[in-house]
Amino acid sequence: MGLLSEEEISAIESTYLEGITAVQIVEVFTSRGVKFSEASFRKYVQQGLLPRSRRVGRKGKHRGSLGVYPAKTVRRINAVKQLMTDGHTIEEIQADFLQFTDLVENLAEGFAELFTRLERGAKDKAHIKDLVETRHAAKEVMRRLEDLARKVAAPATDRVRRTGAAGSAEDLL
Repeated sequence: MGLLSEEEISAIESTYLEGITAVQIVEVFTSRGVKFSEASFRKYVQQGLLPRSRRVGRKGKHRGSLGVYPAKTVRRINAVKQLMTDGHTIEEIQADFLQFTDLVENLAEGFAELFTRLERGAKDKAHIKDLVETRHAAKEVMRRLEDLARKVAAPATDRVRRTGAAGSAEDLL
């Protein structure tokens, strides 16, 4: 399956800072041969696997509005598709993988906003130096939190048999 690499995801996230439409997201995956439709996209949103869109007005009279999703949605779909390829069910993904994902993503967004505001206020070289060092430390903390969240969530899903049936008496306990 043609899932996206980290570099591709980062490029998409930096290209669509203001958000990305459902049609554009579906195209990202289908252009790589990944089976993914607008109906699947809507189902993922309904199941809480993806964030909801925000409405953005279009320029011009009577143009209406457009639903856009945060660019991180592409990363989330990629992760969900990978977990499904690894044999996890939607229910397992909802219960285990997503229990930490939203919190970690919100924390990363909070850090980004905080650093943006601090950059605006930093005037002298000492503040700028502290800001650079703190941003580096925050990146490392986020990397470690993402790794830890994956490790903590993984054992619960790994214990479940992919057939849906218990494989032994121990599995029933």
